[in-house]
Amino acid sequence: MAVKTDLDPAVAARLKRGSDGLVAAIVREHDSGAVLMLAWMDDEALHRTLTTGRATYWSRSRREYWVKGATSGHHQYVRSVALDCDGDALLVTVEQVGAACHTGAPTCFFDELPVSGGES
Repeated sequence: MAVKTDLDPAVAARLKRGSDGLVAAIVREHDSGAVLMLAWMDDEALHRTLTTGRATYWSRSRREYWVKGATSGHHQYVRSVALDCDGDALLVTVEQVGAACHTGAPTCFFDELPVSGGES
């Protein structure tokens, strides 16, 4: 996917994208610190997020940009965006209005799996 973008070239140079041109965006709630969801961004989605203050992602299934809350009303107002040390993931801190998950759950991480490991 080669989309023209106005993302700061210094920021773009630090990103390590997958073969599809995307970077993982881990989204957490500003007040609670709860991890809400995982989404994907390309350079243009990141540019839109940084310049509008509204979380904008790339939908791998629909192959289009989407602003969180545009259809659901469950908006994400961006408080900060951090790049991890390797440049291959973003941490997007948001003020979440309504549910973060498309299922209506507050977070997408509600299905805990059993862990049966020894204590260390």
